[in-house]
Amino acid sequence: MRRPLLILAQIIMILNSADTYIKSKLDDRKASGTYRTLKTDKPPIDFCSNDYLGFAQSSQLKADVDAFLAQHTNYLNGSTGSRLLTGNTAFCEELEAGIAQFHDAGAGLIFNSGYDANLGLFSCLPQRGDTIITDELIHACIIDGARLSHANRFTFKHNDLDSLQQKLKHATGNCYIAIESVYSMDGDVAPLNEIVNLAKAYNANVVVDEAHALGVFNKGLVNQLNLQHEVFARVVTFGKALGVHGAIVLGSDVLRQYLINFARSFIYTTAASFHQLVSVKMAYQLLQASKGQQQNLAHNIALFKSQLTNNSGLINSDSAIQSIIIDGNDSARQAAAHLQNNGFDVRPILSPTVPAGTERLRICIHAFNTEQQIINLTQLIKQITE
Repeated sequence: MRRPLLILAQIIMILNSADTYIKSKLDDRKASGTYRTLKTDKPPIDFCSNDYLGFAQSSQLKADVDAFLAQHTNYLNGSTGSRLLTGNTAFCEELEAGIAQFHDAGAGLIFNSGYDANLGLFSCLPQRGDTIITDELIHACIIDGARLSHANRFTFKHNDLDSLQQKLKHATGNCYIAIESVYSMDGDVAPLNEIVNLAKAYNANVVVDEAHALGVFNKGLVNQLNLQHEVFARVVTFGKALGVHGAIVLGSDVLRQYLINFARSFIYTTAASFHQLVSVKMAYQLLQASKGQQQNLAHNIALFKSQLTNNSGLINSDSAIQSIIIDGNDSARQAAAHLQNNGFDVRPILSPTVPAGTERLRICIHAFNTEQQIINLTQLIKQITE
């Protein structure tokens, strides 16, 4: 009788120890001003979301999806399993082939999210003795994927070709350079032509995350610069300008088959539902008819930039992401709160998400924002920063 009581006491002690640790870590976050919370309320004027072309709120996209589903009424609510078991369909494979053709790639493999795509790609592709070189501002999912590999890992200074070349000189095995075409926090673009040329000189493979370029720069910067046959792989996500969910890794058919066999985030996860895949298909169709929205977006980006002076702390960017440095978590929070109180949904990006001292207001411009909204927002920003 005493032994079960002893075991119970040990379990309680372990649980209490874990609870104590968790609480202390959360208390540390609160004390340092880096504590995160989830919110459901938001101001009415959207300058925060990644819905650059307005597809997430598009009644046309919703109607297109509904019409397609109405013609295929025997679809399942869920996929029933991973694609290697029961979750694969001819529809999904045809969609992958169609997207690959749209981007002028050899093949593509759909993942459930951009995070899953990068995690799977970078955790299984580089091997022990290989090298991964990432821009210092690369997204967390690529960092996490690289950490799960057994490859040597280096970072180079943001968009700095000299720094990249120094790291390439120390690379061993197969070398992979990981960059974003448009960086998610600064909104600036990578010097893709120069990086591709440097990679050729050192026999390295370039992998480009196009998450924030698709739709903003039509098919993405790789296609825009005609580099689709010069990069090893691209990751294109559907949850930004396309307004839906999921991602695809674009590359050769050999890469596709390799990922099917070795990418754990693909192998061991339930496949996307038919409804999700139809949403992606319809979003791509809408993208091909979205020239007007893309022109509106470009106009709004230019208008936003023209309203601010060099004293505003604005990071140089021609993309939909416009970031204004507000040093310090508390200051960034206060600045965002002022904008929110005036009806503008602008969020602060705090450390440790960005390095301390580079806290900011991350402002996303959309095709559906009005000129007056942009002018009113910039007037409030100038009150804060100038």
